[in-house]
Amino acid sequence: TELPPDGLSRMLAFMEEHPDAGVAGPRLILRDGSLDLACRRSFPSPAISFYRLSGLSRLFPRSRLFGRYNLTYLDPGEMTEVDAVVGAFMLVRREAIVDVGLLDENFFMYGEDLDWCYRIKAAGWKVYYNPAVTVLHVKRAASQHSARAQVEFWRAMRLFYQKHYAAQTPWPVHILILAALAVRAGLERVRQRLVTGLEVGK
Repeated sequence: TELPPDGLSRMLAFMEEHPDAGVAGPRLILRDGSLDLACRRSFPSPAISFYRLSGLSRLFPRSRLFGRYNLTYLDPGEMTEVDAVVGAFMLVRREAIVDVGLLDENFFMYGEDLDWCYRIKAAGWKVYYNPAVTVLHVKRAASQHSARAQVEFWRAMRLFYQKHYAAQTPWPVHILILAALAVRAGLERVRQRLVTGLEVGK
């Protein structure tokens, strides 16, 4: 991440102005100037995950129902309370950390920021997206596109689901969710083997 010279001080000032904020994150943009959609999110509940997996969130990004994961129906310039911000840049209040503890090390590469925000919100704190500060998020191509990274993403989604939603999900739906996550991770492993085979054959 690349911060503007006053980025950190302005985010700290935001935290001071919002004493109920356990977490705050800025607007993150990518190299091409587009919004990094992960900088403001809802938790991937079973329903929201279905909208994303089924492609409904891409077909209807302006829908308040289907666009809830990345909150694509909201104005990117609007300061708002959200479920989660991305770990690339997030300020976490010390008192909130004392309340809930540190990051869960069972998550690897993905999901640890979602889990932390979930626990912090459950403890009564708020999570804010503050677009008054813009930060450049330089994503590495290797981690963004590699099959290993994609496998870890789906593993993190399974872990998040099992930790926070499985106990309250009817068992037929529970089985379907686990199967869908396993299939997605399996497809990524197959893709990785095919890509590796093609590279070896060159």
